Amino acid sequence: MVSLDKAVETAAIADPVLEDAPPPRPITEFWFAFSRNRGALAGLVVIATICFVAIFADVLAPHLPNHQYRDALLAEPLTRHPELGWFLLGTDDLGRDILSRVMHGARLSMSVGFLVVALALTTGIVLGLIAGFFPGVLGIVIMRAMDIMLSLPTILLAIVIVAILGPSLTNAIMAVAIVQLPHFVRLTRAAVMTERSKDYVVASRVSGAGLPRLMVLTVLPNCMPPLIVQATLGFSTAVLDAAALGFLGLGAQPPTPEWGTMLAGAMQFVQRAWWVVTFPGVAILVTVLAFNLLGDGLRDALDPKLKQS
Repeated sequence: MVSLDKAVETAAIADPVLEDAPPPRPITEFWFAFSRNRGALAGLVVIATICFVAIFADVLAPHLPNHQYRDALLAEPLTRHPELGWFLLGTDDLGRDILSRVMHGARLSMSVGFLVVALALTTGIVLGLIAGFFPGVLGIVIMRAMDIMLSLPTILLAIVIVAILGPSLTNAIMAVAIVQLPHFVRLTRAAVMTERSKDYVVASRVSGAGLPRLMVLTVLPNCMPPLIVQATLGFSTAVLDAAALGFLGLGAQPPTPEWGTMLAGAMQFVQRAWWVVTFPGVAILVTVLAFNLLGDGLRDALDPKLKQS
């Protein structure tokens, strides 16, 4: 009887396609693992749609976001004015088209999320690399500062920072980025501490690689998968925190079409004009949910342990 190894060897010789087949490319392997998650694919489609609407809001919006139509105050959804046209999502108490404001609010919210994640990720990587390669006094000081920031409620810390700097959209972006910073620092340091003891890092150090090369070119690329996942989840948190600060009057200031600011200005009309509050809230809900689903899919596709299970 032919053994199993002999049978496999014979099949490989008989079929040269199996022998010469190249291994799958990393991007192909990643997409195969990512596409198995239907929720992640749905989140990706929703995010792509929101980005498209945000980029082309000036073209897609049926009305100007801040133009007040005095003849259509608190118009209900699907209202058609004989001179002004359709108000698909209705108007607010000042006669502004809600659909147009939600579309332009998507541009603002996506910009806020991108800036917050870029600031927090860049600063977090730098501080995490320093804390990982210098675990002595410098690393301890950095991590204890991050622990103190994590001990405070995130929205409370953001409110305190904005109260010190002053209410504005720029200060709200800085506050949310500072609030998210500890997550990136701790994640980067943990990944660096795991990678430092591996053979390829020791070999690079023995071959004469300097510290900057070890940190940036050798260790950092292998620390990026968890950081990418955290950045995706942090994007949804940034959108939510920015909307919360806008709702409290500490973020974007009226008449800027920002989802949180729209909710704050419409609270007094909840009972008699439900659409004024509902549609900005639904926009926040859908955006945050889409990014959370995308983050879960990226985590499953980039984490080797999860792919093996």
